[in-house]
Amino acid sequence: MLFTLKKYIGGMMLPLPLLLLCIALGLGLLWFSRFQKTGKIITTAGWLILLLLSLQPVADGLLRPVEEKYPTWQGNQKVAYIVVLGGGYTWDPEWAPSSNLINNSLPRLNEGIRLWLANPGSKMIFTGAAAKTNPVSTAEAGARVAQSLGVPPEAIITLDSPKDTEEEAAAVKQAIGDAPFLLVTSASHLPRAMIFFEQAGLHPLPAPANQLAITAPLNPWEKIIPSPVWLMHSDRVGYETLGRVWQWLKGPSGEPGEQ
Repeated sequence: MLFTLKKYIGGMMLPLPLLLLCIALGLGLLWFSRFQKTGKIITTAGWLILLLLSLQPVADGLLRPVEEKYPTWQGNQKVAYIVVLGGGYTWDPEWAPSSNLINNSLPRLNEGIRLWLANPGSKMIFTGAAAKTNPVSTAEAGARVAQSLGVPPEAIITLDSPKDTEEEAAAVKQAIGDAPFLLVTSASHLPRAMIFFEQAGLHPLPAPANQLAITAPLNPWEKIIPSPVWLMHSDRVGYETLGRVWQWLKGPSGEPGEQ
């Protein structure tokens, strides 16, 4: 119940739904009250913030500091396990297997396979419970896609009980103990995930995937025309900020290793 409530409340506090609520409030004041000036201020502010968060320089300027905390893994240290955290998914057997990994999940899996190939004999660990309406778990979906791309079943471990990152850390601890492993997740999610795994007594090696904040040159119109792509980048900042606040409220937080 608490998990579901957290998802609903957290979802409504992300930039798009929150700003739409603000604009709706402003329009309500304009149409149905005498607080015309307040309505104009709220509506204008909501529209302006939504515009700014939909522009590439603003969105990526907010996201880049979060993503740059850990560089892409290029180390030579060999590991026994590659842990790929679960993300968005569905499961439709009529689709191409990789189409079932949506949003951040497919880039995580791709990076996980790259690292698995660089560590012969290692095992890939996929984590994540099933959505309530889906008989296939997040972990199982990732495993099926990995197998479709050539990873043998004997090289895969699925942990399909964890519902969030904190539970994923506990499940990995129980499964492999203190064995070294690479922790693969989205670059924006990795700083928060590292804290959970460190607090579980583990020593993960950070391996970010799915970097979104663009530093390479773009066409001029891509920087000045609002786009849902850039709004999604702002959404990631909001999601991770809310996640860190929740992490702090639940207990010790801060940099990995600190108590």
